[in-house]
Amino acid sequence: MIYGGNRVVTGGGLNMEDQQGRKNPGADGEKNLYTMDQIEEHLRTKHRQDVGYLISLLKSPYQLDREKSSDYLGEIGDPEAVPALIEALADPTISWLAAESLGKIGDPRAVEPLIGVLSSPEKWLRRNAAEALGKIGDTRAVVSLLPLLQDKKHDVREITSRALGILGDTTAVPALEALQNDPDPKVREAAARSVRQIREHQEPIPAGQG
Repeated sequence: MIYGGNRVVTGGGLNMEDQQGRKNPGADGEKNLYTMDQIEEHLRTKHRQDVGYLISLLKSPYQLDREKSSDYLGEIGDPEAVPALIEALADPTISWLAAESLGKIGDPRAVEPLIGVLSSPEKWLRRNAAEALGKIGDTRAVVSLLPLLQDKKHDVREITSRALGILGDTTAVPALEALQNDPDPKVREAAARSVRQIREHQEPIPAGQG
């Protein structure tokens, strides 16, 4: 439940019982109200670095728990979280956050699952998956990223252009060059920069400078 700008959550949101043994707020039918800031502070102060606990929250019945744990797991960057975050790609309430966190962790195990969600109807999932694949840096993603250069959302095209520049595969150059006529200036700029980035990466290093 959300009330105006206070973003008040009804019925808890700290996953059954915390590690101090305190009963979950709102359990047993209670209708206590907790602001998002209060719940976030609880997770930050008591469980911020507890990867196992944060992974367990990805299965919480409370969306706020799932959102915050997805976010924190990416910040922590522990590869232990990768399988759970891959599974979270199937949760439509946090899939976009899971994709973002997988990119922050940078584990190649996430490449194929992230490729699998590039065709999602959800813009933020497509966008974050494309960005994550660029961060992971595995060129297996190149062919699957190319169709997103024609995505209807300009920021998806922009982020995909940037990702392809990072991946540095010449296969992407023709499709990136075709974006010189894109109606969005940020897309045109990102595509042009990525083409330069790819070509510079492919240029041989002069003798004596390697």
